Amino acid sequence: MNKPPLIRRRPHGDGSGLPAQLHPVLRRAYAARGVTAAADLPLELRALLLPGGLRGIDAASELLMAAIQAQRRIVIAGDYDADGATATAVAMLGLRALGAVGVDYVVPNRFTMGYGLSPALTQMALAKGAELLVTVDNGIASVAGVAAANAAGLPVLITDHHLAGEELPAAAAIVNPNQPGCGFASKALAGVGVMFYVLLALRARLRAAGHFAERQEPNLAELLDLVALGTVADVVRLDHNNRILVAQGLTRIRAGRARPGLQALLQAAGRDPAHISSGDLGFVLGPRLNAAGRLEDMTVGIECLLAPTGAARELAAQLDSLNRERRGIEAQMRDEALELVESNSAVGVCLFDAGWHEGVVGLVASRVKDRLHRPVIAFARATEEGVLKGSGRSIGGLHLRDAMAAVDARHPGLIVRFGGHAMAAGLTLPEAALADFSSAFDAECRARLDADALEEVLETDGELLDGELHLETAQALEQGGPWGQGFPEPRFEGCFEVIDTRAMGADGRHIKYRLRLPAGGQVEAMDFNGAERMVERGGRVRLVYSIGVNRFRGAEGLELRVVDLRAE
Repeated sequence: MNKPPLIRRRPHGDGSGLPAQLHPVLRRAYAARGVTAAADLPLELRALLLPGGLRGIDAASELLMAAIQAQRRIVIAGDYDADGATATAVAMLGLRALGAVGVDYVVPNRFTMGYGLSPALTQMALAKGAELLVTVDNGIASVAGVAAANAAGLPVLITDHHLAGEELPAAAAIVNPNQPGCGFASKALAGVGVMFYVLLALRARLRAAGHFAERQEPNLAELLDLVALGTVADVVRLDHNNRILVAQGLTRIRAGRARPGLQALLQAAGRDPAHISSGDLGFVLGPRLNAAGRLEDMTVGIECLLAPTGAARELAAQLDSLNRERRGIEAQMRDEALELVESNSAVGVCLFDAGWHEGVVGLVASRVKDRLHRPVIAFARATEEGVLKGSGRSIGGLHLRDAMAAVDARHPGLIVRFGGHAMAAGLTLPEAALADFSSAFDAECRARLDADALEEVLETDGELLDGELHLETAQALEQGGPWGQGFPEPRFEGCFEVIDTRAMGADGRHIKYRLRLPAGGQVEAMDFNGAERMVERGGRVRLVYSIGVNRFRGAEGLELRVVDLRAE
């Protein structure tokens, strides 16, 4: 099950339909990702899809305008991941800027309340004096929570992006590109993106009503740093619309115009805002923000995003500390999980250990999925006696939420509840049902995945030509982003002679190579966690790699970042 991936080159044209002034490697990379004409390139805000295409957005903006005009108290019901935290902050900041008074938020505790707008979270909102409840990044499956709100006379506006179940909540309005009957062209919006669109529609409605005749109209683009972070951290597909949102957010961050909380998180991570990339959003900022929801309470993360500079630094330091703690817990759980799968022949893998941390099982599932190239669900004991909470990650070819739905349909009562996306989903079930669920999930995965889907494929953009493996190419690709899910960063392949090898890091797990280029000259390459496959000096290696700009003490140099390494 630990078979090396098959390396395959992406089919692509030469990008001849793109402007000649683009770097040739960037032109080829764009063409391989479906960007074949100049009209596909603009990432300016004017190229965004219009809000009117979202089903329910007129009703949503009408609800919010009425609440603002009547000075009703609006409470945001958030979520405990980075998308939910940024969406909560965007809602808070945006509504305040548009004239709402007394805006507040509630966010569920992962361990005691679970995901979404539950009746208990509704009661928390009522205790804060809510007169309109707005969900962000959740709510489409919250039938009971919305019913509890309706019974108390509290209208609910749902903004979400998750897939709907068989029954929709009886909300006053629902905005979700993935709800039945919504024709919005981008189904890939994250929860924070949906909330941003709601604010755009609300501002337009307020403008038409003369709301800004005696007050300044806010620039909602100031929220795009948060929109970019939530979008990348939630690993949604970077279609053209999402690339615009992320690119515009990155521009603000690089120009030093990010929220103090984001700047503080970057400082805590030792990152230079001027050169931040979408990868930094996903792998540096996102985990620090998520650490609060995984180990404690996402309130810390939300407050960091909302805070002024002084308080933001203290909260960012707290999040950085939580993230270090999370990494230690995850490393131990990952090692235990990999021991559990040593002899596991399942196609759909279910893992459980009584000592595992509920907030970290999703990360463990992701690590094991990457190792095995199999769908994986990792379980931990919930605070409720006899109950397990699982978090799963999938591979191409298996829609994880649909697979859970199929198991639920074939085995009624086995699963207590479930929800999520194609690639990530969660569920709750009785501990006594784990063995039965594991068998049913494995059977479902076997039925849905053929041999080709179970063959891991590593796609590359081919070999770089002589003279293309150069700093100028790395700079062009860096500027040609954002890259991410569905619009992957270019990867290349090639053979190199190893001139020198050096172990890096406290435990020596990272390997730095000095390689001889085919056309002459040398280049450094970093293989993170590559100690087990290290090749000594004098050997030859075939690499799959990305290229980046290594910045040190004001100087820039070319650096290869190893994705796959095999001795020749």
